[in-house]
Amino acid sequence: MNNKITLPIWTMLIPALGIVAYLLSNLDLGVFIKIVLAFMLIGSVLASVHHAEVIAHKVGEPFGTIILAIAITTIEVALIVSLMLSGGDGVKELARDTVFAAVMIIITAIVGICLLKGGIKFKEQGYQLQGVNTALITLMAIVVLTLILPNFTISGPIGEYNTNQLIFVSIISLVLYGGFIFVQTHRHRDYFLPKDSTSEDDHAVEPNKKTATVSLIFLLVSLVLVVLMAKYLSYDLENIVVSVGAPKSLVGVIIAAVVLLPEGLAAYRAVKMNRLQTSLNLALGSALASIGLTIPAVAIVSILMDMPLVLGVDARSTVLLLLSMITLVFTLATGKTNVQQGVVLLVIFASYLFYTIVP
Repeated sequence: MNNKITLPIWTMLIPALGIVAYLLSNLDLGVFIKIVLAFMLIGSVLASVHHAEVIAHKVGEPFGTIILAIAITTIEVALIVSLMLSGGDGVKELARDTVFAAVMIIITAIVGICLLKGGIKFKEQGYQLQGVNTALITLMAIVVLTLILPNFTISGPIGEYNTNQLIFVSIISLVLYGGFIFVQTHRHRDYFLPKDSTSEDDHAVEPNKKTATVSLIFLLVSLVLVVLMAKYLSYDLENIVVSVGAPKSLVGVIIAAVVLLPEGLAAYRAVKMNRLQTSLNLALGSALASIGLTIPAVAIVSILMDMPLVLGVDARSTVLLLLSMITLVFTLATGKTNVQQGVVLLVIFASYLFYTIVP
């Protein structure tokens, strides 16, 4: 039995160097250390993708995609909470902006790129319709209840839930996400397994226990580094956004993009190997985790710290969000995908990005 650690050296070296670079950030090294940290941030994201894929291969589907989705959401929660506690302007909208950006990036950009690439390479790709439908109805419910309904309640300012409402929406978010995980991993696990796959990954040698354990350790280290380095660079990022005349909500978009980069790369890699089901599991599962876990976490911080929390998106964002959800529902209603569906989703994402920068 082979007990050697079969991991590329760079996937362990970059997180180690990232730790050193972050510790050096306490020294007055000016712009140099920020450039180094930016490169280490990207490297840590790439390393986390590799380690997540190793673990996913070890535990199998759909557990592998769940591990990555929860890990990515943990980063998002930690980053949002840490920035909330640090104070500053725009803190009460930060969670909303980041969660909304994460959902839009996932359901339009990540899914759109995957459908476009899959359509170009394979013309049509199939997936399990029952699993996708389960994810979509859960996502639709949780999106409306957390990001749209706050604009229509009358117990507090527009866009904000009062304490009782915040507790209630946190509980139902956890119930919806927990129910989805139960269906995905136990009751109807077969709904989320690849319908038909010709991937080389199906015949790849499963990593041994030692390799999987080391990958888990380095995955956690890489994700923590992403949080710490992103937080360190966030102040400069906000200054850059303001200096170019863009709204501060763009900061939430950039944070979400950085956090979701590992998941996006993993989904893209899966679709290139004709594993669209895995890509959709990653994308939709991550969108659900992004809301279902982030909202309760920031709600707890808001209640304990007596901080206002704005969840309701504005009218423009509501239109784009509903357009994205309706388009995605029709896109994934047949069990087959093609190039045009990817193009439409990417156009919606481009529109979201444009109107965020030029409101």
